[in-house]
Amino acid sequence: MLVLGIESSCDETAAAVVSDGTAMLSNVIASQIEIHGKYGGIVPEIASRKHMEAIIPVTRQALDDADVSMGDIEGIAVTRGPGLVGSLLVGLSAAKAIAFARGIPFAGVNHIEGHIAAIFLADRSPDFPFTALVVSGGHTHVYLVRGFGDFQILGQTRDDAAGEAFDKAARMMGLGYPGGVVIDRLAKKGNPAAVAFPRAMKGSVDFSFSGLKTALLNHIKGRKEPISADEVPDIAASYQEAIVDVLVGKTLKAAEDASVPRVVVCGGVASNSRLRGRFFEKGERMGIEIFFPPPILCTDNAAMIAVVGDSLIRGGKRDSFDLNAVSRWPLD
Repeated sequence: MLVLGIESSCDETAAAVVSDGTAMLSNVIASQIEIHGKYGGIVPEIASRKHMEAIIPVTRQALDDADVSMGDIEGIAVTRGPGLVGSLLVGLSAAKAIAFARGIPFAGVNHIEGHIAAIFLADRSPDFPFTALVVSGGHTHVYLVRGFGDFQILGQTRDDAAGEAFDKAARMMGLGYPGGVVIDRLAKKGNPAAVAFPRAMKGSVDFSFSGLKTALLNHIKGRKEPISADEVPDIAASYQEAIVDVLVGKTLKAAEDASVPRVVVCGGVASNSRLRGRFFEKGERMGIEIFFPPPILCTDNAAMIAVVGDSLIRGGKRDSFDLNAVSRWPLD
């Protein structure tokens, strides 16, 4: 079955064609990073307008790259939420229009389930059940995944998501947007033990990053002299290490507690090179198998949405044309 996936939950307009939920035939992503970069974050109104401009060209490109026509598509999968409602409605409206015109089923997909399902497009994928860390600008959650649509939450952030903590730190230090990418690059040149940043909620599998942000702010403001360019890599490396320590330690503890020795790490922050290295290093010591999607499938994309849509449509899911977008949609 050929499924066309459409994703527009935040600031990427994406479309992809996936065959049988496992073979990615195309994956087109139109990013808005340069547009929002000067504001230091996503501006919802601008994001919605850019989605409207890009949705048709991106969808056509996905069909062309897959060497298929719209007549070959047997189902539509589209992100319904969570996300920015204005952005979501653009993709949802396009999916409804195509499904109505073609007389084929469409299914609204949970964006977070899509991130987890991206692993099934990788060269290596785990058997069910497995533990999944979804870590991005808006989400830091650990789930027990028993199958498609079958999730139990094991841990979650009590305040900021890890990606948000990276972005806000970069803003404090004047490093630009997106913060995670910049900090990852600078940290490679720094000493991760240079600054003793805190690790919150020890002994729990829940997360908290607000105290870490405050510690960085105090470190910056408590100085007599401004931070020099030579010091920035050390601060970036130390801050990143605090986040990575917490993500790796708590996720592997959750997997151990659940007696599920397989961990999937997904979402935008899963592209972080230090996070990947530490997970593989500690996972090997603990006898826990670690899985990461390729970096292009860690950020928002439509191929991951098509994987979930394939499962839903095969299971008889047929959403109606009055389906609405939702800004919040708990996965469990």
